[in-house]
Amino acid sequence: MADIRVVKIKNLSKSFDGLLVLNRISLEVSKAENMIVFGRSGSGKSVLLKCIIGLLTPDEGEIYINDKNIIGIGVKELNELRKNIGFLFQSSALYDSMSVKENLQFPLRRHFKMEQNEMDDKILHTLELVSLQEAINKMPSELSGGMRKRVGLARAIITDPELMLYDEPTTGLDPITTKEISELILNLQTKLKMTSIVVTHDLICAEIIADRAIFLKDAVVAYEGKINELTKSNDPFLKDFFGHTLKN
Repeated sequence: MADIRVVKIKNLSKSFDGLLVLNRISLEVSKAENMIVFGRSGSGKSVLLKCIIGLLTPDEGEIYINDKNIIGIGVKELNELRKNIGFLFQSSALYDSMSVKENLQFPLRRHFKMEQNEMDDKILHTLELVSLQEAINKMPSELSGGMRKRVGLARAIITDPELMLYDEPTTGLDPITTKEISELILNLQTKLKMTSIVVTHDLICAEIIADRAIFLKDAVVAYEGKINELTKSNDPFLKDFFGHTLKN
């Protein structure tokens, strides 16, 4: 059976104050595929994610999600589309004044009409997926960095998104927690058949979850392939970028 394209981007460009950050970017991501986006700081990785979710409007180009061009659609239609997109921010973006349960209730109340008992069941089930059901009544301030990341992930997937966007999901975590979060992302992708685009500079994370990777450089997709094709490349730039993180 032919691959089903969940995301298709054609000739996407974005600049800020005359500085070109993305220059006619084109790429496709298939259903249930995990794609990594590498690049140095300021190379446009997060800008690409924000364009996909509609937080930024590109200067030109097209972004198709399930064959629907999201550029120029109305706010109501965009919000409807976002029900099927999960976004895990670098900071986890939890509401500090809300408990874990209240944080997970927020997207359910916003997007769906559900009875309280339905929400309670959904919240508990989602927390079980990230092995944090015991933290349901805790406040974010009571959680470790890894636990906050898990709660952020739970909140992102609670609407059963078809597409997940991750912005540096393992930033600030120690190597053991990084591996745990990465394996959790991979397990969720397998269980829930989600398509994922993951912005990261973390090679541990990338090697665990990636089906394919691209590398943004000079505002374009400069490299594309399997992780080991990029990390073992003889290209001087890639050797320099990956060299300090590779382990024997």
